[in-house]
Amino acid sequence: MGETTKISVETTKTLPNSLKVAFATKDMEHVNAHFGGAKEFVVYEVSKEGFEVNGVIKTDTSKLEGDSKTEFKVEALQGINLMYCESIGGTAAAKVIRAGISPMKIKEIDSIELLLKDLVEMINDNPPPWIRRIMNIETTEDPRLARWVSE
Repeated sequence: MGETTKISVETTKTLPNSLKVAFATKDMEHVNAHFGGAKEFVVYEVSKEGFEVNGVIKTDTSKLEGDSKTEFKVEALQGINLMYCESIGGTAAAKVIRAGISPMKIKEIDSIELLLKDLVEMINDNPPPWIRRIMNIETTEDPRLARWVSE
């Protein structure tokens, strides 16, 4: 059977209303692994204030067959809100989404740090409704609200 290891990082800093974001990686610095082939996912907490590493999820699916590999990885990522990967198949993406994780497929190998900075900027600028909901961000600045009030 496959083996999963979750390595947690001790911290004194708390990031209120944060997202848990996992990155499929081979080197802990770049998103450079396919979801199905990823042996490690580095996990960060991301909020309006910034980001910090939360841990590493190591998955070994070498002894598993077919769909059980995907199910194993999805279970290992339980509690993650966003998961960045180089690529992911349609069936795997559907299972990830059903587990409450939003898969984010990148177009080319990218630095995890740059993706985190972009994510913090988006959260502070105008996050989409599904990010607002996860992070408990009030939607008082949504321009559609004024329209709804005037009707």
